[in-house]
Amino acid sequence: MAIDKDVLDELLAGRDPGEVFLKDGLLDELKKALSERILNAELDEHLDEERSEGTANRRNGVSKKSVLTGSSKMRLSIPRDRSGTFDPKLIAKYQRRFPDFDTKIVSMYARGLSVREIRGHLDELYGIDVSPDLISAITDAVLEEVTEWQNRPLDICYPLVFFDAIRVKIRDEGFVRNKAVYIALGILPDGTKEILGIWIEQTEGAKFWLRVMNELKSRGVADILIAVVDGLKGFPEAITAVFPETVVQTCIVHLIRHSLSFVSWKDRKQVVPALRSIYRAKDAEAGMKALEEFEAGSWGQRYRAIALSWRRNWDHVIPFFAFPESVRRIICTTNAIEALNSKLRRAVRTRGHFPNDDPATKLLYLVLNHAAQEWKQPPKEWSEARTQFAVVFGKRFISQ
Repeated sequence: MAIDKDVLDELLAGRDPGEVFLKDGLLDELKKALSERILNAELDEHLDEERSEGTANRRNGVSKKSVLTGSSKMRLSIPRDRSGTFDPKLIAKYQRRFPDFDTKIVSMYARGLSVREIRGHLDELYGIDVSPDLISAITDAVLEEVTEWQNRPLDICYPLVFFDAIRVKIRDEGFVRNKAVYIALGILPDGTKEILGIWIEQTEGAKFWLRVMNELKSRGVADILIAVVDGLKGFPEAITAVFPETVVQTCIVHLIRHSLSFVSWKDRKQVVPALRSIYRAKDAEAGMKALEEFEAGSWGQRYRAIALSWRRNWDHVIPFFAFPESVRRIICTTNAIEALNSKLRRAVRTRGHFPNDDPATKLLYLVLNHAAQEWKQPPKEWSEARTQFAVVFGKRFISQ
């Protein structure tokens, strides 16, 4: 509903336009006036309900209460009733912050700002002095949401699931250790993305991955068509133990990066095109021939570890060649999960290390949740890829 122009003119009369949006300016005055008007209306409604039930109750003055908002600290006059049964909905009895204030703090935390940076930001922009304990209390409330999210039911079929890990410094038993944070990013049959979960573990191993797979199954996942991994130890065996029909595909990008780790900087521009001939081959036979040619060539002779790495992972590279170019572009790279990792690393970098697993889980969840809100369209290749999945996997591909 549009506000009447005459009302606006009356509000602005005699005011400096430059001070309207400043602290304690017109905007804050309106927020205070509207809040108190709503509170009084709530009390009127509460008293009417009690009178209709035959209870004698009436107003009993006001109490003063300081409330933090998204732009200032506001001192409100909270109306009271004689019997003390009135509990406002706008701002509850023991509540000291408007909901949008909590949302702002959580949003800043999710963007990687530290507690100190959030305090400085609120003080600089709004003149609000917020204690570190308050910020921690607000963000700690997310942990219950994380538990619920991590145990939520999942879809029955995921055509693609990308598994990856980043390293995070977490204090454990008096020592700061590099723990692995594992992320599972699923692609639904309609091409939309969904983060299936995050798990923190100190070491990689088949038992840990078997637990993750069983957890996914218990949450409703009946089938994964293709699982894209980066050569994690014991992972392919764990996947096939729970989802025996799943095709395990080594991430080509990770394999290339691992190959280049053996190569000096000055040679990398020449080695990359030589490797391209392997993973762009028309089929597995042509790919193996390209690998043999690379191995026999000058670069293969100079960096023998590259060909050994590809041969070691070849069984999980072969599935890649069964798909057309459109599908290959989707499964050969983990751009989506790499983008997530970039956001996670940026947020983690400002923390140094975490005192335990909970703060790390909290931050990572908020960053991932914030990133997921930006996902709108499936990959442009998905339309063609969807048809290919339906042909290759038949009834296992549950189209939506």
